[in-house]
Amino acid sequence: MIRFLIVALLAAAPVHAADGTVKVFILAGQSNMEGKAPNALLDHQAADPKTKDLFTHLRKDDKWIVRDDVFVKFLSRHGGLTAGYGSPDRTGVELEFGTTIGNYLDEPVILIKAAWGGHSLFKMFRSPSAGFPAAEVLQKELDQAVANVKKSNEKTKKNDPLPTMDDIKKEYGTSYRNMLAEVKDLTANYGTLFPSLKGKKLELAGFVWFQGWNDQYGAENEYQSNMTHFIHDVRKDLKAPKLPFVIAAMGQNGSKPATGAMLIIQKAQLAMNDVPEFKGNVKTIRTDVLVDKAAEELFPTWQKNFEQWKLVGGDRPYHYLGSAIWFNRIGKAMGDAMVELLKNTK
Repeated sequence: MIRFLIVALLAAAPVHAADGTVKVFILAGQSNMEGKAPNALLDHQAADPKTKDLFTHLRKDDKWIVRDDVFVKFLSRHGGLTAGYGSPDRTGVELEFGTTIGNYLDEPVILIKAAWGGHSLFKMFRSPSAGFPAAEVLQKELDQAVANVKKSNEKTKKNDPLPTMDDIKKEYGTSYRNMLAEVKDLTANYGTLFPSLKGKKLELAGFVWFQGWNDQYGAENEYQSNMTHFIHDVRKDLKAPKLPFVIAAMGQNGSKPATGAMLIIQKAQLAMNDVPEFKGNVKTIRTDVLVDKAAEELFPTWQKNFEQWKLVGGDRPYHYLGSAIWFNRIGKAMGDAMVELLKNTK
């Protein structure tokens, strides 16, 4: 039902030729797409003579530029693109991605961020054509859920109902459906959220995917299949058969080679570059080669050197060390890849 509502709303959006078109990009994934670079770190590095040149194009008069041609909607927040549209008091890849796309396109741009921490492609982002996992996988999940409720009931002296197989199944695809709902909400309310865009025509222009961490724990071998299904289903449900699709491959390994489940997922994401039907409309970029080496080198001793650490990083390796430089480099690479795909679609 959601897919038809989205298409109907896109078609029903008022069109005024003189007002032009708004290009819409969806940025989806888990916590790293939320954005984990502390704003305080960006502020420091934007003023530090050693790093300020990396941020100059994002600032004016010693303040972060608030763009009037690129807009962001991230859950309940919305406004002109600037620093701070990540997790609370943090910034993500949207800053450099939106800047790159905004500089390339003549039309105004809206970025819809649909990101929730800890959500796997195997389960929460699982798309319709992937179906459900094998029966034994679902049964194991149900058995564990039942055991957990029984244990809780014994401890709390309650009699909460035991989960059923339907309860287990309904969790699959929740974030995928919520992502579509975010698009529907933006389509219906963009004129209110961004008054300067009222009356313009919306055009879905691209999709960016930044995810992978939670699939390392038992779902890594299914990632390539699930990723392929995901691309197909996004395009089907949004009625955009060749929607440009940029994927940021897992790269938390940084300067060290990826191993184990991370390597499997990384290869699965990079494999999308070699799918014949995705040539020219899907591009996976590496994120490990963009590592912030200063943050990487200091992290092992961050607790002993906290005052120095907070001037280069702000999180754990699974969040790319909270490095503003690393997140910005990834966002720029995403933007460059999207521009390449947009050129291919002309």
